Amino acid sequence: MKAMELLEASPVIAAVKDENGLHRCFESECQVVFILYGNILNIGSIVHQIKEHGKYAIVHADLAHGLSSREIVVDFLKQNTCADGIISTKPLLVKRAVELGLLGVQRTFIIDSLAMSTMKKQIDTYHPDLVEVMPGVMPKVLKEIRSYTNIPIIAGGLISDKKDIMAAFSAGADAISTTREELWFM
Repeated sequence: MKAMELLEASPVIAAVKDENGLHRCFESECQVVFILYGNILNIGSIVHQIKEHGKYAIVHADLAHGLSSREIVVDFLKQNTCADGIISTKPLLVKRAVELGLLGVQRTFIIDSLAMSTMKKQIDTYHPDLVEVMPGVMPKVLKEIRSYTNIPIIAGGLISDKKDIMAAFSAGADAISTTREELWFM
């Protein structure tokens, strides 16, 4: 499934940070799960559980303990799990994921104009499948990014209620990611 089709099918992404969140997301209609925890020993099992529930598993490569920050980690995830993709703040990992046929989600923190400029250069250079913009409660910034690229945009971070979700969508986000479990059931 292409990135945009995936987000259209599941515009709210369950971002799980522990086992409780993992089991709770299975009850939700969220079809995409961002895995924000785990380690080299259990990441395969976490991905497997998500896949058993018919959901897409995207591993945050920067947050899984024991994984390196080098491109080889993407090869490891491809060969040793059934993950559908990765999230990373490291553009070379995202690029490697795309090369291997996994979804590559570039996570970026927009804290100032320099960060915005860097994000644009990364999009042009590495061509991620998706861009996750954090924090996701910045409509003006989301509008600027939407005007710059057609790459699907995920707004994440500090999304606290339905109003934040609607503001992100109105500003041009294609999906939102949140660890707030109550928002997975809206």
